[in-house]
Amino acid sequence: MKEYRPVNPKKLKRYSLKDRPSKVEVSYLSSPYKKGDTFRRFLSSLPDILGSKDFKAVTGAIVRARKNGRPVVLGMGAHPIKVGLSPIIIDLVEKGIITAVSTNGACIVHDFELSYAGRTSEDVCEGLCTGMFGMVEETGKYINKAVNSGVKKGLGIGASMGAFIDKGKFKHRELSIFRAGYLKAIPMTVHVALGADIVHMHPEADGSAIGKGSMRDFLLLASVLGDLEGGVYINLGSAVVMPEVFLKALTMARNLGGKTENITTVNMDFIQHYRPRENVLKRPTALRGSSYALTGHHEIMFPLLAAAVIESLYMPSD
Repeated sequence: MKEYRPVNPKKLKRYSLKDRPSKVEVSYLSSPYKKGDTFRRFLSSLPDILGSKDFKAVTGAIVRARKNGRPVVLGMGAHPIKVGLSPIIIDLVEKGIITAVSTNGACIVHDFELSYAGRTSEDVCEGLCTGMFGMVEETGKYINKAVNSGVKKGLGIGASMGAFIDKGKFKHRELSIFRAGYLKAIPMTVHVALGADIVHMHPEADGSAIGKGSMRDFLLLASVLGDLEGGVYINLGSAVVMPEVFLKALTMARNLGGKTENITTVNMDFIQHYRPRENVLKRPTALRGSSYALTGHHEIMFPLLAAAVIESLYMPSD
């Protein structure tokens, strides 16, 4: 058998730290928060590393897009509404920072209930056990009424809900994202999976109207994405529906000649799922563009992003 002896470390080849490329250097480090500091100084104190670096990059992309007159499109699931972000989203719409909003079907449920009654989100388990989950009369009756009447007038579901809430006697209509978009005259699209939303269980539900309205919104979204060059698409809290819809609408836009190569895509969620990673981040920017995954709770991350964008857009330099 061959005899092995310990190696002699004195024979190792070494070099100076000054000659080695490094991933972290002094200029990247954070600085401590001081009592009385401004939010802008807090942002500038963040380390220029990993998630913080991506956060700054997303902020910069949104600011550049709006300064250059390019779109910032928000695609979202319903959870951001349920964790209290409607006022922030509405403010960004009213300020012209968000230029289009696309949602799944659940968003119109929670947007309506907040606007109508100032409350939303039921206990699904309890309601399911008794057979009463989703059986609130006003929600089923009025949302379907809005969709049915709006579609007859040639509207999509998003515009139908915005107009209905604006013209109705809603105690908290200022909390409606769809009304804000309607008043701002920006594209508001809703993308429905039939049978996935509680309003589809009610007798007022008309599958043909829901399908027609959602199809109109899909074609409108494809038009919006055809103008996305230099713009930003944010997927906020949708793991399945909106990533799938975005991929197909973007394909249509490119097929029809829309220039949508140099785009920035962002996925914001507290877990990074497969479809957003592939359909929002990786595939749409495979040839050109940038993509970022910002991981964290919506109720913390999105207000921080909104505040950072507003600071950068409207505040003078220090």
